[in-house]
Amino acid sequence: MRHVLTTASLVLAMALGVGTAAAQAPGASVSGTVTEAPATTPAPVNGGIRSQNIFDVKPEASADPNYLNQTNGERAKVQPGNNAPMWRQVGQGTTGYSSLPKSEAPEAGNLIQPFVQYPGSRYTNAGEAWRQVRNDWIIPYGAALLFVTLLALAIFYFTRGTIGLHGSETGRKIERFTPFERATHWSNAIAFVTLAISGIVMAFGKFFLLPILGGAIFGYLTYALKTIHNFVGPLFVVTTIFMIVTFIRSNWPTMADLKWLRHAGGLFGGKEVPSHRFNAGEKAVFWGGVLFLGTFVIGSGLFLDKLLPGFVYTRGEMQIAHMVHAVATLCMTAMIMGHIYIGTLGMSGAYKAMRTGYVDETWAKEHHELWYDDIVAGKIPAQRSTDARSTPARSVPAEGTPS
Repeated sequence: MRHVLTTASLVLAMALGVGTAAAQAPGASVSGTVTEAPATTPAPVNGGIRSQNIFDVKPEASADPNYLNQTNGERAKVQPGNNAPMWRQVGQGTTGYSSLPKSEAPEAGNLIQPFVQYPGSRYTNAGEAWRQVRNDWIIPYGAALLFVTLLALAIFYFTRGTIGLHGSETGRKIERFTPFERATHWSNAIAFVTLAISGIVMAFGKFFLLPILGGAIFGYLTYALKTIHNFVGPLFVVTTIFMIVTFIRSNWPTMADLKWLRHAGGLFGGKEVPSHRFNAGEKAVFWGGVLFLGTFVIGSGLFLDKLLPGFVYTRGEMQIAHMVHAVATLCMTAMIMGHIYIGTLGMSGAYKAMRTGYVDETWAKEHHELWYDDIVAGKIPAQRSTDARSTPARSVPAEGTPS
């Protein structure tokens, strides 16, 4: 019964709909006579994008022997919208028109850099060549250098331990570093560590920090470290200059350094080789790390910050500066890691010397015997700073003289 009622309802609804449509049809009169509807003209089409009729395009355009040499105008006739000749020229480094002066913007008309081959890259455009050097060489081998250095220091520490004194301390103190020297060293050290940590996070952080912190926190962290890096860089430049001027006299090479190098400072002989105020290892850090590598780090860093006058700072110049900066910084960091180790965990009393400025007479004699002999002979004063009112220093007596 329910199905019969449903079917009847549908039939009735259809009948009513047909009747209503007939009543509303244009030209229908009240008496039911149908009149002819007036003709309507189609509305004109205004604007819009009209697609190309594929039947108007030659399907074998590439069969033309001159296909690769076609201009944009010729190509548009057979393949509308295909601007391959233009992009081919862009990819080849063709310079386009620019209203900017050539002296101020030499790359304004170039979208793609010309082809070059950097050490370690293929012959390709300069941007891709820089990417290959960074990703295939600087990042993996730089990380390996830092890891191997850290591993070697750890192995040396757990096998050799801290280098201690063989004799008892006398209580007589010698001023090893003046307050000015310590201020110079600590300001340079803090600046370097800040730059090294921020640089390592920016270069390698996505491999070991990004999976832990997540993209949002890691993004804020790297942005903050980049800002700190850029502002601390000039401070490092100034303090490095002070370091060179302050310590260059004591780091001048002598014949005693050759003996120290031949015996590796007594590393494997048990007794430390006599040296002056700084041994050959410390001098190597000064000349090779602070002066030589530091010059490349500072020069390239100032260039990347665009703080050097007289340069236009093109993309190619910035890429080369980045590669020089990265390589020099990684080598310098590895060298300074050894210096930090010796100055903290590696040698007892070394950190205290830089913190307080003074060392015990026994420490000076064991680690820098020639420097100690010069002090005993009166060539170098035991107290070098002008203000010694609050220091525990006392002059070192000559050999055989009771203290």
